[in-house]
Amino acid sequence: MICASIPEALAGISDGATIMVGGFGLVGIPENLILGLRELGVRDLTVVSNNCGVEDWGLGLLLANRQIRRMVASYVGENRQFEQQYLSGELEVELVPQGTLAERIRAGGAGIPAFYTPAGVGTPLGEGRETRVFEGKEYLLERGMRADFALVKAWRGDGLGNLQYRRTARDFNPMMAAAGKVTIAEVEILTAIGALVPEEIHTPSIYVQRIVQGPRYEKRIEKRTVAKGAAI
Repeated sequence: MICASIPEALAGISDGATIMVGGFGLVGIPENLILGLRELGVRDLTVVSNNCGVEDWGLGLLLANRQIRRMVASYVGENRQFEQQYLSGELEVELVPQGTLAERIRAGGAGIPAFYTPAGVGTPLGEGRETRVFEGKEYLLERGMRADFALVKAWRGDGLGNLQYRRTARDFNPMMAAAGKVTIAEVEILTAIGALVPEEIHTPSIYVQRIVQGPRYEKRIEKRTVAKGAAI
């Protein structure tokens, strides 16, 4: 379904929902949908994402507004608000190795309930967890993961919901699109049906329930490093 606005795209998201949010750092995040969630004001959210943005952008905006109750992520080092809320007991956190997080999401989207991985074996992460030995090596059982809603960002999409990502924005977005019970895609360019080359479609429309064109994009850079020019 093509949505005319961000609020229309987010309809039905309520307090306590579990939401996957695409992106890596600030690359490929559905920034307009995140802003829409802030305006919607829903609370007690469980959010699954690679990280939690920075203090004044991305998911950091929802943290600052006290809308996230539980965060499942692989990296949290760029957000002091995150640290403060965790240490004060306001925020529940589940840290997952990045590869394991990606595979849990992919497995959920593929209908695979669980899998074994060597990541986490012999660490506090694996304490009290089920393990199994394959060919002399110990592996830890991990569960596949799904969400009530998946919010993803694509470069282009058509009226059916076929999506095409651009460069590094093709990070967690494709696998999350498959793992959401309701997947909401925001796109920079909304094309006519048939305009996308089939071989270049990264997420088929069968995974996408709603699509909306973002009104604007800031595309902030998380860290900018500038090399000094060589002396002549």
